[in-house]
Amino acid sequence: MKRHFFLYIALLLALAGCRTDDTIIYMEDEDTGIVTEKTEVLGMYLLNEGNMGSNKCTLDYLDLSGETIRYLRNIYAERNPNEVKELGDVGNDIQIYGSQLWLVINCSNKVEVCRASDAVKLGKIDVPNCRNVTFHEGYAYVSSYVGPVSIGQDAPLGEVYKIDTLTLQTVSKITVGYQPEEMAVVDGKLYVANSGGYRVPDYDRTVSVIDLKTFTEERKIDVAVNLHRCRADRYGQLWVTSRGDYYDEKSHLCWLSRDAQGQMQVGGRIDIPVSDLCIVGDSLYFYGSQWSEATYTNELYHGIINIRTHEVVSDKLTDAQELTQMRQPYGIIVNPNERDFYLMDAKNYVSSGDLLHFHADGTFDYKVKTGDIPAHAVFLRAAP
Repeated sequence: MKRHFFLYIALLLALAGCRTDDTIIYMEDEDTGIVTEKTEVLGMYLLNEGNMGSNKCTLDYLDLSGETIRYLRNIYAERNPNEVKELGDVGNDIQIYGSQLWLVINCSNKVEVCRASDAVKLGKIDVPNCRNVTFHEGYAYVSSYVGPVSIGQDAPLGEVYKIDTLTLQTVSKITVGYQPEEMAVVDGKLYVANSGGYRVPDYDRTVSVIDLKTFTEERKIDVAVNLHRCRADRYGQLWVTSRGDYYDEKSHLCWLSRDAQGQMQVGGRIDIPVSDLCIVGDSLYFYGSQWSEATYTNELYHGIINIRTHEVVSDKLTDAQELTQMRQPYGIIVNPNERDFYLMDAKNYVSSGDLLHFHADGTFDYKVKTGDIPAHAVFLRAAP
């Protein structure tokens, strides 16, 4: 009996040792119970950054295509079970271009490209310390800090990688300013916001202007210290945020417009701290926070700016108490059709965050739990 028992155990261990299946981490599916209103927007992907060094970047999906709204947490792991480390460390940007979903994973030094319809991986591009992505005429442009995550005056100049969206191959790259962040394309020119964040206190303060036909840097525009966001509007203006130096120079928002010779130049500034923004029509929706010496707290700012007149037309997005109860607002996205909007709350940065939905009039609708540090989102639309 003993001999048979040990033979049975040995057989089980041998069979287990022969298994080559990967463990699948299943997503969480939460049905909010809220009835959907069918539009061309099928859903929304949300990229959770994950705390640096934790390898906890995850991808969520808000499904707006069914009878009720559902929130699917950590879909990348299930859709791509053979990816050993899943997405990786620090999700920094997410965009859709055609049928492709692009995910910029900063500290894992890569850009993941998936099918937009289901987030199944198509390929990967290696880009060191990559930050943001934008597109123009079949090419993706990815900003890169180039060097490792390290504060110091020896931090290298950054680069922009030019990638063919069909082959997913890097075809060229160009040196820009220090620690480049967001980019935008206006009239065949790529504008790159350079931060210089690693070279504190000697921040960069320029926007690089790259001619996309020749892929050369034409010039740099002196804007403000420690630049971050860079978005184009329908009037050909650029909206660029400055994070300030965290001491004397406060965070603010600048706009750039073309002069009589067609050259982009600084048009003015609005002295409001802006951490993230979303432009829809003539409205720029924003939120931001800034340390107050008077209250010893981070004061929250949010509202709407008219991009045509450059005036703040509303000093608040909503009166709902759910917004004032947010611990750390970290991202915003606005539905361009219905004007309803979503805010992301990173909370304590090391545990699950929240996604809050508000109607166009500011009325609070619902809230769902996300991954760690929800920060970047993009809408998935029905194919034309």
